[in-house]
Amino acid sequence: MLIRRLSAGAASAAIVAATLSFAPTAQAREEGMWTFDNFPIARVNRELGTNLDQAWLDHIRLSAVRLTTGCSASVVSADGLVLTNHHCVLECVQDLSTPENDHVQNGWLTATREEERQCPGMQAEILTGITDVTDQITAAGEGLEGDAYVRARNEAAGRIEREACGEDSTTRRCQVISFYRGGEYKLYEYDSFSDVRLVFAPEMQAGFFGGDPDNFNFPRYALDAGFLRLYRDGQPIRTNTFLTWNANAPTDGEPTFVAGNPGSTARLMTVAQMEAQRDFDLPIGQLQRSELRGRLIAFSERSDENARIALDPLFGVENSFKAIYGRDLALNDRAFMQRIRDNEAELRARVAADPALAERIGDPWGEIEALQDDYADLFLANRQLVGSAGGGSTLYGMARAIVRGTVGASASTNTAALERALSTDAPIAPELEEMYLSFWLSKTREYLTVDHPAVRQLLGTESPEALAERLIEGTSLTDREARLALLRGGSEAVLASTDPLIQFVLANDATSRQAAAEWNTRIVAPTNRAAERIAQARFAVYGSEVYPDATFSLRLSYGRVAGWTYRGQEVEPFTYIRGLYDRATGSAPFDLAPQWAAAQGRVNGDVVFDYSTTNDIIGGNSGSPVVNAQGEVIGAAFDGNIHSLGGNFGYDGTLNRTVVVSSAAITEALRNVYGRTALLEELGVR
Repeated sequence: MLIRRLSAGAASAAIVAATLSFAPTAQAREEGMWTFDNFPIARVNRELGTNLDQAWLDHIRLSAVRLTTGCSASVVSADGLVLTNHHCVLECVQDLSTPENDHVQNGWLTATREEERQCPGMQAEILTGITDVTDQITAAGEGLEGDAYVRARNEAAGRIEREACGEDSTTRRCQVISFYRGGEYKLYEYDSFSDVRLVFAPEMQAGFFGGDPDNFNFPRYALDAGFLRLYRDGQPIRTNTFLTWNANAPTDGEPTFVAGNPGSTARLMTVAQMEAQRDFDLPIGQLQRSELRGRLIAFSERSDENARIALDPLFGVENSFKAIYGRDLALNDRAFMQRIRDNEAELRARVAADPALAERIGDPWGEIEALQDDYADLFLANRQLVGSAGGGSTLYGMARAIVRGTVGASASTNTAALERALSTDAPIAPELEEMYLSFWLSKTREYLTVDHPAVRQLLGTESPEALAERLIEGTSLTDREARLALLRGGSEAVLASTDPLIQFVLANDATSRQAAAEWNTRIVAPTNRAAERIAQARFAVYGSEVYPDATFSLRLSYGRVAGWTYRGQEVEPFTYIRGLYDRATGSAPFDLAPQWAAAQGRVNGDVVFDYSTTNDIIGGNSGSPVVNAQGEVIGAAFDGNIHSLGGNFGYDGTLNRTVVVSSAAITEALRNVYGRTALLEELGVR
């Protein structure tokens, strides 16, 4: 299941060692997460026999939605109805649940617009403009080194964003995004919606039927679909730009297009960088993720209420663990890594064969490789004190945002966006907050050792558990008005605050900033400079038909409905509703949701439930609309097959598959399982 910008699943080394292509000269057909301003439309029309044009691309772009919770979606009606995945609205469903009415288990089924409820903290964005700002970002760092270079570029990006959007963080968002690992910088302008309301979500058991045993596998029988609605000024938006709903299943071989926001890939990393991922990032992250999973399970087993509030966090950790497990297998496979080396060697040889190009590019690969000793020295401190600080605690994140937004020369100038983020009504579970914070403190002490100055500064004479308990029990930041009062009071109010969590962040923030500055100086700045020259080399050798790594920005992939063959076994591209009942055993995770069990005599078992395509996607694409050549939505992408686990580093067109819940199945479920006639009418289904 693709969730919050991460793919998930489990596979053997033999699976992830399947032939992958990485360089444009060996690019697999239908490979690529293409930006909308560089989509290879002529090639796609030629290969797929379609007749796409710029108007088609614009319509898809303006109908696609990015959810700030880490998923994708699409507008599917003139009244701002939005299609996404069930697992993309799961956090909202849980936030709107109570011990007395658990909508995660029972589903969220509205009959009228008045019953639609706002998802706390969720925002939706539609891409309206793309502007190249590479020259401005590049110029900002000229003549600077290290941390000053990184900060100057970040400040330039912030200035560009403010000039484009001003202080309006309610209806617009501007974001400068790096592409090709620094080869290009683009300003993306979005129409932003802060009032996103939940319309429909099936029961957890329907949306995630089969649980982990079926996760990242196919055939699948999951109704992984949900509906939201965009509101502005208290009213549903009215729009002429939306995807027409097609209630019919596609056919085998039919062209398909996925418009979404793949979160992150590392296909353009150097061999040395991938080896650092293999040796440091992935194993350390997995060790901590595994222990956190155990703590969440233990927490859940204490009571039914604990199980309810920990369901979504545990769901996310388990998916992340499986995603990283697949990446780790790929990077530890010798054949896989040899292909990486071969492709890098080819590019370097092509550069060396052109004296003028070689003089301009130099040896950025060697420069990055030389940085890896520093990477090893600094990795743990940067991870624990910067990247993973707080261990996922929402309250810690709020405290740090308040401190950094008000105190010091680098205080935020975009207070409107910060105030909006702190205004969330999402429930906060103090018990989970305490667990996250104590876990982070204990792991920081374990990895950096007791005598590390930062650990002494963090803990003083307290244990991780006692300190976390004191900070969470004593903080007032669970109260929205208290948070906003501190922010609005500025540095004077923050420095005078007696809130223990604010004081904790104030006391330790300088240490965190120092660790970040050293990382920027010794790793980020020199890596970015070298990566930009590698991007220039790639453009020079391969031309413009190169797609960038994923950056949780809008992309379009193309493919076809297709199954696959592995070791002589053919996997058909379709499953049917009748297969759900055949697969059901009555025991979790193959027990039927009650409403599906009751509807067995009403639903059409011959309707296509889920299907697979050759589209190139990854985590963050969850909820992406799957559209046909006519621009009609025919499903929502929600997963990949087990062979796609190496997709972070490369694409194999013979085996990698996207898994989609069909619009046909969603239609059948709305009609004959849940009786949502108003939704069907809004979708134009009679």
